[in-house]
Amino acid sequence: MNHTKSSPTDSKARILLVDDHAVVRFGISQLINRQPDLEVCGEADTAAQALDAITAGKPDLVIADISLKDSSGLELMRNVKAQYPRLPVLVVSTHDESIYAEIAFRAGALGYLMKSEPVERVLVAIRRVLSGQLYVSEALAGRLLQKQIRGRTEAQKTPADSLSDREIEVFELIGRWKGTRQIADELHLSVKTIEYYREQIKRKLNLKSATELAQAANTWVEREMSPANN
Repeated sequence: MNHTKSSPTDSKARILLVDDHAVVRFGISQLINRQPDLEVCGEADTAAQALDAITAGKPDLVIADISLKDSSGLELMRNVKAQYPRLPVLVVSTHDESIYAEIAFRAGALGYLMKSEPVERVLVAIRRVLSGQLYVSEALAGRLLQKQIRGRTEAQKTPADSLSDREIEVFELIGRWKGTRQIADELHLSVKTIEYYREQIKRKLNLKSATELAQAANTWVEREMSPANN
């Protein structure tokens, strides 16, 4: 846990918050700073700021969202894992865990918590990840166990395996029937950039039209979120 602490006498675990919503950072920060064993050592709303803050603040844990202003949080996790292999990352996100948790774990996260969970679960997740354990919700733990028992080989062949981090985010939002403007606003990107990603996704998945893209994305989202298939 104390892989970067400057002194063995430090008693509080230092936490860096990375989220593109100031209100979310404020709420989590208030919760953390009321704990006798935890403190927020810095905040960031972009991946670039987060990497600088890790160098400056030497946190024991990074709490990050999937969607950030400048890039995907998944890319941040990969960079953290490469540059700071002993620094744990906990994802706290609005993105559905049934779609993103496994992707986040592959990127280097040790925990995944949805923002819709009760606030006290944040502290449970923080302490579990700080202790070196994996944190997932009970529902997700059950689905992951079922998948492991079944040994589903088709899990290796999902659209997500062919797409970049940002393309996965766009593909998921398309699958939720969101329009280009809505997606652009949610990901803090331009409409032109989203249109580019849509074309890239169609090319990579061999889809011929916007209709095929929407249908494929919706099918993927529904399958990933289906208890019977997860």
